[in-house]
Amino acid sequence: MTRHDFAFCGAGLAAVYVLAEGGGELRLAEVAGTAGGKYVLPSTVAVDGRSPAADAFRAARPLWLTPGELAARDAGRTGAGNAPGPWPAAYSLGALPLGGGTTALGCLLVAGDVGAGFDADRRGLLELYADQVAAGLESAAARPADRPGAPVPGRSLVPRHGGAFTLALGSGALVADERTQALFGLSARDFDGRVESLLACAVPDDVPALMQVLEPGRTTADDGQLAFRVRLPGGELRWLGLRCRLRHGPDGTPERLLGVVADAAYLRPTADEVAVVQDLAAKLAGATTVREVSRLVVAALRGPLDASRIALAELKAERLFVTVLDPPEHHAWPPAWQSEWRSEWPDASYHALPTLQNAMRHGHLGLWPSGAGLEESLAGIGPGGLAVLPLPSEGRTVGVCLVGWDTPHTFAPEERSLLTAAAGLVGQALTRAHALDAGHELATMLQRSLLPRKLPPLPGGVAVARYLPATRGLEVGGDWYDVIPLGEGHVALVIGDVQGHSAAAATIMGQMRTAVRAYAVEGHPPDVVVARANRLLVGMETDLFATCLYADLDMEEGVARFVRAGHLPPLLRQPDGATQALEVEGGPPLGVLADARFPMTEAGLVPGTLVALLTDGLVESSQLTLDEGMRRVREVVAAADPSDPGRVADEMLGTADGRDDDVAVLVLRYDGSRSRPLRTHWTVWRLPDAVMHARRFTARTLRSWGVREEADAALLVVSELVTNAIAHTRGEVRLHLALSSDRLRVAVSDASPRSPVKPQVEWDSTGGRGLLIVEATTSAWGAVPLSGGKQVWAEIPVDRGEPVEPVDRGESVDRGEPPAVR
Repeated sequence: MTRHDFAFCGAGLAAVYVLAEGGGELRLAEVAGTAGGKYVLPSTVAVDGRSPAADAFRAARPLWLTPGELAARDAGRTGAGNAPGPWPAAYSLGALPLGGGTTALGCLLVAGDVGAGFDADRRGLLELYADQVAAGLESAAARPADRPGAPVPGRSLVPRHGGAFTLALGSGALVADERTQALFGLSARDFDGRVESLLACAVPDDVPALMQVLEPGRTTADDGQLAFRVRLPGGELRWLGLRCRLRHGPDGTPERLLGVVADAAYLRPTADEVAVVQDLAAKLAGATTVREVSRLVVAALRGPLDASRIALAELKAERLFVTVLDPPEHHAWPPAWQSEWRSEWPDASYHALPTLQNAMRHGHLGLWPSGAGLEESLAGIGPGGLAVLPLPSEGRTVGVCLVGWDTPHTFAPEERSLLTAAAGLVGQALTRAHALDAGHELATMLQRSLLPRKLPPLPGGVAVARYLPATRGLEVGGDWYDVIPLGEGHVALVIGDVQGHSAAAATIMGQMRTAVRAYAVEGHPPDVVVARANRLLVGMETDLFATCLYADLDMEEGVARFVRAGHLPPLLRQPDGATQALEVEGGPPLGVLADARFPMTEAGLVPGTLVALLTDGLVESSQLTLDEGMRRVREVVAAADPSDPGRVADEMLGTADGRDDDVAVLVLRYDGSRSRPLRTHWTVWRLPDAVMHARRFTARTLRSWGVREEADAALLVVSELVTNAIAHTRGEVRLHLALSSDRLRVAVSDASPRSPVKPQVEWDSTGGRGLLIVEATTSAWGAVPLSGGKQVWAEIPVDRGEPVEPVDRGESVDRGEPPAVR
């Protein structure tokens, strides 16, 4: 036991009794101050005995005794557990239990010459002081070398030099004793009685939390506690523990705030944590790229924090660009992150994550325990706990580090210190790396801007893509991919590779991707799309060429048509796992021969089939032959689980050894449609009664398909669209009908490229209402360009009940014979 000067709120003596092993007695662990006489405290107190400490411990509530009450207890008790002599005549005593319930730790005795006893405010402050003592005991119990109930080497159980203050909530006036001022590093002449003077001493990262407690009008809870740091005049950091309690007026309105402050040296980082920060600082000093900085941070923090996930992201143009994820597999992260996963790492809008945005705007460490009610994209990173660590540098936030735990996690003060110290180091290291890594940053931004931001949802299938930049050089290449919905259940998959690694290659890549998409949307067949892209590249007069694989998939019929221009063939995995490289007759690379021909190869798809398109960077390198690389990828695809195309793509990327080229992978799982659509078409001859014949053909077709309730609306749409085509265009007009499980599609194609425009007509006009009628009677309508013309379409919802298969699939033959004129 160590006796030292003690004075707090009128108490001149404090004694800590801790619960001994077995729970039968309280043992005196420490005494601070004196009782002003020869009073000697007993070294042990029976829990079931009669003493202030035992009474308060058993009742689990404070016991306050005035001098008279204390004298009466001394006079009326003798025997074991009693003091050998009476307390000084004017002394009052308080016995305050430490902990409670299953975590009962012991009891704190305080005594002092306060005349009529401790008043309400002093009692409140002493109860808060007892909470500080309990926190110290709990901290000691958490360390293997320390045990409550035994002397604690080098540490006092009674916080030395504790201070107290009172804050008037109405006026903001603050009354703080000298010890409180000293703990904040202030002298009596420096302190002006303002809350702001105390806040100015705190470390900036801890100020917002302090303001929630000390700023008038912002206090919401009746009790609060906080661990924070202050910077002393000499530059030294000091950890302080703050506990507060509200006092209410007669009407229940909060009037003043009582607070105690004590040195919380036990919150200082341990030697191991200091070593982690020092080691991280040394390694970051030599990091020259953003990737290297990111990997070092994960390696330094994941072990000490025992974290389940760590993500590091930079903030650029109000978007978060992830630089590292650990674990790297996309299925280990929330679905919202997986949907943004287009290249090596996902990226997302800064504004799509409001909790993260708020934490980064204020620049302060945020800790959320399990069940904190975060948005799904963040809660999934740390279901057991999440730390959001903004990364500051040069007065701004340059990024964020997210640390998540799967199991419920309790945030220790040491973790807060470790994360806060690491944040400043990482933010500065990122800024330095950017200055040295400007070429990589330019290449990364260029590559991201040229690739699709996200893949569209597909009817009857799921498509995913992955892209990895080259590991050497400028790290910008010419690999690209695209997924293009074409209408009527068709989807185009495209993958390509422009020769070389340079800004010129990336520029050509962007132009080719745009051209292929434009030609595909115009409605050209696959061979024409590739041929036109080839002529475009030849006309650019560049020395670069490109390879390309284009696939047109009919998602309703299960038919795929492939065109290959010097590119690797696609891989097809059947539902039974059989995987092969499809033999696709190919043409030369794009940009070589202006008049090159590109034949088509057709293949059938059944539900459950995987279609994988890839570039040669995955299967060929200085350490890997093409044949061996293709064999590895085939084996991986054959063994993969087709229910998760994203994981299949990730496993394919794992086959690239010694990669020195960029890599693109595009995987589609074909699921098929619930029922096969019915289709037919009619060539409309330019006769005076052409509309009548088109209506008769439509009526016969709908009767054979079992469509009755929607027939009148369909006939009206056919009349309007055919009339417009004959009246305003020249050349051939064709009527197309298609019935799927839930809609009837009516389309009329003609040779005019001019798209129809919905007119603005007056109610008394006699014409121009055709498209208004179409819009009113259908769920959707529009126009798409076709080779040399256009197609105007409209869709009508139908209820077919059970799917109806056509009796003869030959119903799709051309019924363009000229009608008999009557």
